[in-house]
Amino acid sequence: MTILMEKPELDCQNHVDESKELVLDGGFPVPKSLSGEGFLAPEINSFGNSFRDYNAESERQKSVEEFYKQQHVNQTYDFVQKMREEYSKLNRMEMSIWECCELLNEVVDDSDPDLDEPQIQHLLQSAEAIRKDYPNEDWLHLTALIHDLGKVLLLPKFGGLPQWAVVGDTFPLGCAFDEANIHHKYFKENPDYNNPSYNTKNGIYWDGCGLDNVTISWGHDDYMYLVVKENGTTLPSAGLFIIRYHSLYPLHKEEAYMQFVNDEDKENLKWLRIFNKYDLYSKSKVAVDVEKVKPYYLSLIEKYFPAKLKW
Repeated sequence: MTILMEKPELDCQNHVDESKELVLDGGFPVPKSLSGEGFLAPEINSFGNSFRDYNAESERQKSVEEFYKQQHVNQTYDFVQKMREEYSKLNRMEMSIWECCELLNEVVDDSDPDLDEPQIQHLLQSAEAIRKDYPNEDWLHLTALIHDLGKVLLLPKFGGLPQWAVVGDTFPLGCAFDEANIHHKYFKENPDYNNPSYNTKNGIYWDGCGLDNVTISWGHDDYMYLVVKENGTTLPSAGLFIIRYHSLYPLHKEEAYMQFVNDEDKENLKWLRIFNKYDLYSKSKVAVDVEKVKPYYLSLIEKYFPAKLKW
């Protein structure tokens, strides 16, 4: 079933500029803005390093690099097709969006060099920061809350997939691995690396084919996209785009693979790049008071989703 939804209007003047530090319902302090530009990204993460610094010397970085080695070797075109076929059945369980949020208390992302806190805190930190700067875009607040819910794939009841099959930066398969991908050297051990059908710049795709026609490495992004789409969400297309491609850093940060995007992708990328600032830089050791913000997010869930979803 195809659902036609209005695209949100991109209005960067819509956000509120506060002269003082704002503390939202959950007690999460949002950094003061400079020159009226909204959210101010901090310069260091909770480990004292630059954000997304994959070369900093630390035990955390060593485990992150080992993660990417496993991911780059094992994520193949055929593997992704198999995972999409299996998980598109949505036959694992039925539960609400908020019930899934609570499950994330059991999840820590081994691929993230910036945070080792339970994922529920990251979701609420991102959502609350966006809520401050874009108070009228409630769909974007909710998108931030749910964008990582697919990480439940790590849990036994969802198959207990290994970390390399759930988290980390994503990348296209079926074409050459662009050097914009972090730890690119490990792709040489990927079975697709020397496949003549896949090792040219466009591979099996064509210019302007649209990201919807490109196979992206399997993980929480694509799984959550399948969940929200097949359960009939009324989120706008930009929300679904953010959920599906927020980990595609080689494209939306490094401008790799841009030959594949079409006009609709370009419009949605504007929102993804806005979202990414909050997704990346709002990670903090300061906890959000979950019970205080819960009523607001429950109201958004009721607005955009059915009471129970198939997962």
